Amino acid sequence: MQPRALDDSDRRILRAMQSHPDMSVADLSGIVGLSQTPCWRRIKRLEAEGVIARRAILFDPKKVGLPINVLAHVRLQRHDEETLEALERETLEHPEILECFSMSGESDYVMRVVAADMDAYERFLKKVLLHLPGIASVNSSFTLKTVKSTPDLPL
Repeated sequence: MQPRALDDSDRRILRAMQSHPDMSVADLSGIVGLSQTPCWRRIKRLEAEGVIARRAILFDPKKVGLPINVLAHVRLQRHDEETLEALERETLEHPEILECFSMSGESDYVMRVVAADMDAYERFLKKVLLHLPGIASVNSSFTLKTVKSTPDLPL
């Protein structure tokens, strides 16, 4: 289903849900200025249209034992459709890869990978990343500090 253009009420709902995803429809409706049933219907429509892709709880990676954050810049040997699709499919199978972006420029893909420590990342690199379909090289950059990280879109 193709989403329709967002109106002001939709944007108020999305902003409120983004800040407080566990808020009840009753509380949300009061904040956005709608009664509960119209608010609930809008949320259901936004979900059906894919505007609300999913709801999630965010964890602090350090506090759950995954303090190493790596940007893996991947170059491919081949750029045929079969190789690209195989790499993208296989990437989805590894929870250590939090994000994967198809890129323009020097890297074909950039993947954000988390690990418990440097040894764990090295094992993941040797056992998984370097064996993904079509990989020519992986250049790993380790983050020193997270200055800003937010899932919130500027709505």
